[in-house]
Amino acid sequence: MRKKLLPAYLLTFVNVLGFSILMPVLPFIIESYDADKWVYGLMLTLYAGFQFLGAPFLGTLSDSLGRKPILLVSQAGTLLSWFIFLLALNIPDTGIFGISLALIIIGASRALDGITGGNISVSNAYVSDITTREEKSYIFGYLGGIAGLGLIIGPGIGGLSASTSFGFTGTLLAAIGISIFTLVAIIFWLKESHPIEKRVPRKKESIFNSFFILKRIKEIDPKPIIKLLFLTKFFFGIMMAFYMSTVALFLIDLFDFDEQQLGLFMLIVGIFLAFNQAFLSRIVIKRIGEFRTLLIGLFLSAVGLICLTLTDNFWFFIAFYYIMNLGLSLSFPTFNALISIHADPKKQGAVMGVSESINSFALAAFLILGSTLYDHLSYKVYYIIAALPTIAFLIAFFGIRKLKKVD
Repeated sequence: MRKKLLPAYLLTFVNVLGFSILMPVLPFIIESYDADKWVYGLMLTLYAGFQFLGAPFLGTLSDSLGRKPILLVSQAGTLLSWFIFLLALNIPDTGIFGISLALIIIGASRALDGITGGNISVSNAYVSDITTREEKSYIFGYLGGIAGLGLIIGPGIGGLSASTSFGFTGTLLAAIGISIFTLVAIIFWLKESHPIEKRVPRKKESIFNSFFILKRIKEIDPKPIIKLLFLTKFFFGIMMAFYMSTVALFLIDLFDFDEQQLGLFMLIVGIFLAFNQAFLSRIVIKRIGEFRTLLIGLFLSAVGLICLTLTDNFWFFIAFYYIMNLGLSLSFPTFNALISIHADPKKQGAVMGVSESINSFALAAFLILGSTLYDHLSYKVYYIIAALPTIAFLIAFFGIRKLKKVD
């Protein structure tokens, strides 16, 4: 593992850790304020919605100003968001117009973390800067494995820290410590990967231009295959929005988990994800190529989602969960690798920014819908979710055949 990639690995790990540490805890925090399940979806939406705004803006800005200064500022914003969250948990529970003040402040902290969490596009651009075409596939696979490691450790830390005498405050203190370490690591370890001679002039534009995704795609003028990948990723992103906004609620209802049990379960499935992305995806990509790997990943995601509804036996559920998990593990790294491979090197930040923006838009638009549908449909919502990777599979399969005929 090359030393110059260590900062990118760390950033990927901490970005996922910062999100996943709340996964087994946030539903119970919301419940402690007697809020409805859709409020849980709203909190996820605030994070994703502001990440949608921030990702392309930060990615484009890094093309002009360099990767390191943008990563520093964004990580400082994430650290501040955790302090705001901590403040919310330790103020008297008063209401404003019938809404809990603490929940309002928590929402503000999730929004701040989201807009600075858009630095994943900058981190991906950093990796693209320092890797060759041959390296991109397996390096993004490693990044996926490291993200999986974050999904292993994050929920475990979240669930265990919340079960101590500190309660939810313990989870926030852990997140603050991790963010401080990452900020220090960026300052001292990360070297600028985008030299001045390769930077493009900065265009003055509002961060709210991020809303106009189609306009931004037109501006960067990507190759047809990247447009195809963007469309496929959009439907995959909707699937992830529905899945992320329902899985904790589903597990709590199905197995009556508490914070610690939910955290431990997510730790177990995170081990699947880390192994599959870091090792198995690399083997599959090497043998059959990135695009076929993506197709298999989308197919397994659809099958796995349907299988989750077939049993309430814990061990069968784990087995079915692995099928879905494998599908996700094969899809995540291949999306980023394919987009990075085919992007103009001078526009890596902008292209990665749009890519993350598409994902964040799907999350922002559908997270709250997912939790609301689950409240009405329960496990049956997974039939709807399974249709989405199926659509993505069909778009990718027939789209690439059409592009090959044109070529």
